[in-house]
Amino acid sequence: MRQNHFKLLFVLIIFGINGNPARCQLFEWRGPGRSGTYNETGLLKKWPESGPSLIWEANSMGDGYSSPTVTDDAIYVTGRRDNSDVLTALTLQGKKKWEVVYGNAWMANHTGSRCTPTYYNGRIFLISGEGDLVCVGPDGKIKWSKNHYRMFEGKPIQFGISESPVVVDKKVIASPGGKKASLVAFNIDNGNVVWQAEPLDEQPQYINPLLIEYAGKKMIVTVMGSHIFAVNAIDGKILWKVNYAEENGAKGNIRKNHAITPIYRDGQILVANGYGWVSLKLKLSADGNIVQKVWENRNFDPQLGGMVLLGNRVYGANHQSNPADTWICLDWNTGKTLWTQKWYVRGSVISADNMLILFEERSGHVGLAVPEDNKLNIVSEFQVTKGEGPFWAHPVIKDGKLYIRHGDVLMAYKVR
Repeated sequence: MRQNHFKLLFVLIIFGINGNPARCQLFEWRGPGRSGTYNETGLLKKWPESGPSLIWEANSMGDGYSSPTVTDDAIYVTGRRDNSDVLTALTLQGKKKWEVVYGNAWMANHTGSRCTPTYYNGRIFLISGEGDLVCVGPDGKIKWSKNHYRMFEGKPIQFGISESPVVVDKKVIASPGGKKASLVAFNIDNGNVVWQAEPLDEQPQYINPLLIEYAGKKMIVTVMGSHIFAVNAIDGKILWKVNYAEENGAKGNIRKNHAITPIYRDGQILVANGYGWVSLKLKLSADGNIVQKVWENRNFDPQLGGMVLLGNRVYGANHQSNPADTWICLDWNTGKTLWTQKWYVRGSVISADNMLILFEERSGHVGLAVPEDNKLNIVSEFQVTKGEGPFWAHPVIKDGKLYIRHGDVLMAYKVR
């Protein structure tokens, strides 16, 4: 009996050191699982007429379209200043802690920062507009930097590198595309290459890849040029791929600007894109090495604003499909369009506490919506008037605060 007690104590000690989920902290693009759904409760069911109370605002973040990454004790925001991309760390009260230049900004068009930082166990991983993959410590010091785009001769891209990197099992993943590799894994401690996935000889995209776990495999699902595909996160082997352009019926004349992170639930993956592309729901085989199409929908084409799955309903905003610039709801199981609704123009969507938060991209209206069977019930709204440029940054919710970024201004609102 005493020996068993010692065994149990040993297990508990090891688990306390290595297995406690609190020690493995990951905060990233669009929240848990990159799903756009935040685990918040007790939120306001209606906002004051002028909008929720502004707690604080932080200025001089630099020009940017990226979202803030809000951790348990700090906030990280990227922005462009002159020709450089800059990472700023703030306290939870909006006070600047430090800032660091982490790479070269994209200056050809839409010059704001793109990357939402990925925070993993005290380190911040991010990619500049010209492909500098960087690890930054909690003190703001750069631990290592690799330009993955140049290293692997990525194909030219129209709007700059927009990826927020995936971190998994001491590896950080980037997507150079081109003739040398589709995806590349780097060791998070030193930046050394761990594996490189088979090249598809296609352009990288603006999508933030999705990490899922299924059938005992950790796989990274993404889109590159014409293909949807998945890579084994352990060794970089391509597990399966789908010719998305062929499914779409494209003849080379449809823009391949993929920017929507897929949605995953129970072995099924939803992939969508703007510019009139078809949305596809795929089902993984028992071993995860094959996918088959479950359904398609040609009326759902979110461009930049993401999509969320709430219950068995998918919500987003159309780009060019029927009709353009409308908010839309699909049935997750069948792919049927349940309704479309006009509310200003298209934009980004997140969910929390069984509600939706919409942020339209043209004039900065933020809406609180209760989804219903046949419509979107907007119960409150307000307009963001500070900052400049397009309203492309996705909202973030943490600990009862709604974070909205517009240009070089970050605002925190009380929504609980």
